[in-house]
Amino acid sequence: MSRIAIPASIAAAPAASQPLLEAVNKQIGSVPNLFRLVANSPAALEGYLGMNGALAKGQLPAATRERIALAVAEINGCNYCLSAHTYLGKNLAKLDDAEIAANRSGASNDIKADAAVRFAAKVTQQRGKVSSADVAAVKAAGYSEAQVIEIVQHVALNTWTNYINEVAGTEIDFPVVQARLAA
Repeated sequence: MSRIAIPASIAAAPAASQPLLEAVNKQIGSVPNLFRLVANSPAALEGYLGMNGALAKGQLPAATRERIALAVAEINGCNYCLSAHTYLGKNLAKLDDAEIAANRSGASNDIKADAAVRFAAKVTQQRGKVSSADVAAVKAAGYSEAQVIEIVQHVALNTWTNYINEVAGTEIDFPVVQARLAA
């Protein structure tokens, strides 16, 4: 059971969050627990949806964004996000089981995506304190400076969702996947 109340429905959420949750429902056909949890703070929900929406318009492909989310969730030991992004990775990004396993290990079977996921994993593990060689390696793999910034922003956004779900003890509403071990 969640340590922070999760509104049972859109109508039970704060009034300022309701239109935002309606938009989520329209876009994905449901309102997962994470969104209803964050709806307790309309400002936090607006910020989360805004950042998520902005990054979706960025230069990184959806599959690479899911790969990063899987790596970050595994490193941070967030079972909610690991479960959600395993589901999204399989069903939306069409990642196979071998790719998801590689992502959870901080890598990818796709040569270019591997550089992004490895970089994201280092950013997560080292809390941003990566080396010049780390930045050079992701750029040498073909990522622009804008894409490097987006990778870091995805790490930050996914770390935030990992943390909010861990703090709240959010009930998992996806097929459950357990982190191997937290960093």
